[in-house]
Amino acid sequence: MYVCGPTVYDLAHLGHARCYVVWDTVVRYLRFTGLDVTYVRNYTDIDDKIIERAAERNQEPSKIAKDNIQAFDEDMGRLGVERPDLAPKVTEHMDSIVSLVEELVEAGAAYEAGGDVYFSVKSFPAYGKLSGRRTEKMRAGARVEPGEKKRDPLDFVLWKAAKPGEPSWDSPWGSGRPGWHIECSAMAMVYLGETLDIHAGGADLVFPHHENEIAQSEVVTKKPFARYWMHNGFVNINEEKMSKSLGNFFTVRDLLDQFDPEVIRYLLLSVHYRSPINFADSALWEARKRVRYQYETLARVSRTLDRFKEPSEMSLPAEWTRRFEAIREGFVAAMDDDLNTAGALGSLSDAFVFMNELCDGIEAGTLDGEAAAVCLGHARAELLAVVEVLGLVRREPGEWLDADDARGAAAKGIDSGEVERLLDERAAARRDKDFARADAIRDELAAKGVRIKDTPLGTEWSVG
Repeated sequence: MYVCGPTVYDLAHLGHARCYVVWDTVVRYLRFTGLDVTYVRNYTDIDDKIIERAAERNQEPSKIAKDNIQAFDEDMGRLGVERPDLAPKVTEHMDSIVSLVEELVEAGAAYEAGGDVYFSVKSFPAYGKLSGRRTEKMRAGARVEPGEKKRDPLDFVLWKAAKPGEPSWDSPWGSGRPGWHIECSAMAMVYLGETLDIHAGGADLVFPHHENEIAQSEVVTKKPFARYWMHNGFVNINEEKMSKSLGNFFTVRDLLDQFDPEVIRYLLLSVHYRSPINFADSALWEARKRVRYQYETLARVSRTLDRFKEPSEMSLPAEWTRRFEAIREGFVAAMDDDLNTAGALGSLSDAFVFMNELCDGIEAGTLDGEAAAVCLGHARAELLAVVEVLGLVRREPGEWLDADDARGAAAKGIDSGEVERLLDERAAARRDKDFARADAIRDELAAKGVRIKDTPLGTEWSVG
């Protein structure tokens, strides 16, 4: 599987988060099913945007690229995106890129013009087959930009002649650097051969990037470049397309300052990967509520199971067995339906409901505690096995809940120390049977946005 990676001229933004969380989940699921996956995701570490940013900051392009690669890896790591098996950089694969351009020139599919090399779209009659565009209509609206020397408005650059002061590499056509499209074809074929099983990226890459990759690859190999193409949908902010010009552009770090990484990941997976996703405060707070419910349930399950010393295996009611076995079955059915992560999350919500029902029954004494604990253990094991595929529930419940309380309190200007002091005062009031004071403290906390819950192990609090 090859995924087009970031052009590292700036910090990762929400579009990157959506893209790479999606493909990370796809790889996780393919491996979960037993497939042996080689996952390649590149870095474009030389490009016009990198050169422009370097000039703005009076730095070397290589410095801009290196710093942003490190930042990208950090941000993706926080979102639970695992490192790909291979992460090639353009600057480390110039020989392979030049070699592929040479093959295209020799095949008559590319031509040199003043130190630049262009791909001839006319040399590939199937051009447009991925995007469904017709060359006649595209050509009618296309034009040759000033300074370009291409023969046809649809032709695209494979190699750019060097400009003064810019990084460059030697080639048969003189010093220069690669165009954007050729790099992915070259690196993908170096590591995965002439035909990939899966090629993926954002929907914005369908045309022209992936269309051009197909043309320049297949005209040389005479083989399909990829068996399956997958593209994730766009990110909108409050129902508008994310754009710097609209002032609604957010980096991953902007969002991580406000919300836990798993909350962001949950929201990203709550919509089918091919559909647009809307980022809004309300959606993020709803995702936080759902993630918190998951961790609260797992914390409750742990407390309940701690009451039983290694419960022995026993025959369980058929209905219980069906319900914990259905956890994996429902998850797999959803994921097999075009990687429907939204459906998978829905199926897992049933598992959390089931575990809470068992805990309720054990606490109320309405269920056989030993048998219910055995079933609860099975249900938790099944849940954790599949939720890992989604990259969720990565921390110990207590740790996550404490961190979420602190984050939520800070976001709402709540002093957690003051909350703890009031809870201590309330506990003392209840011991003294001063229930009016205890209720008054509960109301005072509620007015601040703090919810409290009395449990056999003490009072828990959270920010609503």
